[in-house]
Amino acid sequence: MMHVKPIGALEDNYMYLVTDKKTGKAAVVDPVDVDKALEAAKSECVDLVAALITHHHWDHAGGTKKLAEVMGANFPIYGFDDGRIEALNNPSTDQLNFKVGGLDVTSLHTPCHTTGHICYYVRDENQKAVFTGDTLFIAGCGRFFEGSADDMNHALNVVLSALPDETKVYCGHEYTVSNLLFAKSVESGNQDIDAKLKWAKERSAEKKPTVPSTIGEEKRFNPFMRVSKPSVLEPLKVDDPVKAMKKLREMKNSFKASI
Repeated sequence: MMHVKPIGALEDNYMYLVTDKKTGKAAVVDPVDVDKALEAAKSECVDLVAALITHHHWDHAGGTKKLAEVMGANFPIYGFDDGRIEALNNPSTDQLNFKVGGLDVTSLHTPCHTTGHICYYVRDENQKAVFTGDTLFIAGCGRFFEGSADDMNHALNVVLSALPDETKVYCGHEYTVSNLLFAKSVESGNQDIDAKLKWAKERSAEKKPTVPSTIGEEKRFNPFMRVSKPSVLEPLKVDDPVKAMKKLREMKNSFKASI
């Protein structure tokens, strides 16, 4: 049985402790705050056996060198090998399959936010989860720092949208309320956005995480995963999903959320 523990880090980042409860083996996703990650593993009484790094940005990969020093040079650190993640020793290529205890893990190469971005699809016999770093957020997506609208459209609407709808989405940042406010500005008549926004505001007021969502939910309220829908294309005055993706990202870059 898979158990996922979100661990807040820095200002609005998420690390995750992903545990196979049958074996007690666990992996940590994006351990920027190594002390906090190890403390979580200790409190959960699990055996930390790997680190999964989504991309090289400091707020996700900044703890890898310290983690290797604490855990030993042979401790498995997975991620894209382009020389930008310190202490990396298990290069993650697209569709690489490996195990964390009894959990099956597949790395999905989703370049755009960075050229080496990896999402990790994890499952057991009953549950499915994907750790999306800064590619897919709840109701949003990452900036196109090293890629194009076509790249992000492929990442979201070919690679990630092909996962089962029940797959839980664990993203790298707590941006949900502002993302939903932007989504509402695009699709004002979408009731799924309204319902999720009301819920997310309540969660935020209680200082509780809004993760996870699911792939199925994202298809209903995330404008970046709805770029082929007339309700998104028409207000943007474009007729092509990639053009819609480009325009949405440009709009989001300058959007000021009034929370």
